[in-house]
Amino acid sequence: MAGHKDRDHAILSPSSAHRWLTCTPSALLEAEFQDTSSSAAAEGTLAHEICEIKARQKFFQKTDIGYMAKNVATRKLNELRKNELFQDEMEGYTDDYVEILDTNAVSFENAPYIELETKLDLTDWIPDGWGTADCIMISGHTLLVADFKYGKGVRVSADHNPQMQIYALGAWKKFSLIYDIRTVVMMIIQPRLSADPDVWEESINDLLDFGESVKGLAEMAIKGEGEYVPGEEQCRFCRARETCRARADYNISVAFGHTGQMPPLITDAEVGEYLRRGADVAKWLKDLQDYALRSCLDGKEIPGFKAVEGRGSRDWTDQDEAFKALQGSGVPEAMLYERKPLTLAAIEKVVGKKAFAEAVGQFVVKNPGKPTLVPETDKRPAITSVDTAFREVPT
Repeated sequence: MAGHKDRDHAILSPSSAHRWLTCTPSALLEAEFQDTSSSAAAEGTLAHEICEIKARQKFFQKTDIGYMAKNVATRKLNELRKNELFQDEMEGYTDDYVEILDTNAVSFENAPYIELETKLDLTDWIPDGWGTADCIMISGHTLLVADFKYGKGVRVSADHNPQMQIYALGAWKKFSLIYDIRTVVMMIIQPRLSADPDVWEESINDLLDFGESVKGLAEMAIKGEGEYVPGEEQCRFCRARETCRARADYNISVAFGHTGQMPPLITDAEVGEYLRRGADVAKWLKDLQDYALRSCLDGKEIPGFKAVEGRGSRDWTDQDEAFKALQGSGVPEAMLYERKPLTLAAIEKVVGKKAFAEAVGQFVVKNPGKPTLVPETDKRPAITSVDTAFREVPT
């Protein structure tokens, strides 16, 4: 079993390809900063480890190389469930991952060859490049590469996703002498945001053309060459994002730049342009605040600012004893507690999707979400106030 939390990361890692392919000098720049793992990243690592064990139990038999004995799997799962980041809902989401893989495995005309947590050699395209694919399936002329993402902050698309394309290149290199791969299917499974995986498909020729385009950019990135290209997506998780001068200059220009003599009202076209260009401004200011606070707490001076203690909160030293004292003073126990039902989603996770649907599916209705503004690349259909006005309201 792969040690997810102990993995090293290549300088030009597939997971950060969207960044270094767009902003080539960023790879070496952010290497100057310590890679501090967040609790969300640690949570994702834990979920990945659970996924791997469950998938090995599902797909591998005793004679298979990747097989894990049931008693070993049970012991490892029990150890992972003791992790402070483990929550009951993680069971359901990791089960969903395996179920989606199984659904795709049985959809092939012939049973696929399957590998889990496969380390891939990417040096044909990326200097010192390597990566680890969560799941690879091959059947007939089709290669499927699946990636599990536990995060729920950003919905990740498989469409032209460079991380997935780079994994697919590595998988093609590893298996092309054995299998005549002609089509590549890339699948991102993000169960906390969608019950369905996001899937994108391309021909092997198009994938190899992408690989050729990667080579030159990777050579620049490993040397720290090229132009800095700040932007919301590539800066989001860059370790240099707080103090990167190119990002600062760009956002200052967007937020405070003077445009000269212009009409008193901006046009709809300008609204769209400002929304697009300014998407990173608020995030940049928040990153600056985080950096300044850490600096002040470290004893450094940020002119015009200081760190102070925020508003505190009260807590019990011993809640049980406090409640006994309250009841002893005449306060009824019923006044000390409130009864709340679990949410629909929480109940579904507790009882399981199938049992939930069979027992109470007829009592569930999907209410329309509140209108929200997204980039036009979002896959959801556009709506207008006319659409919502004539939408049937459940009674």
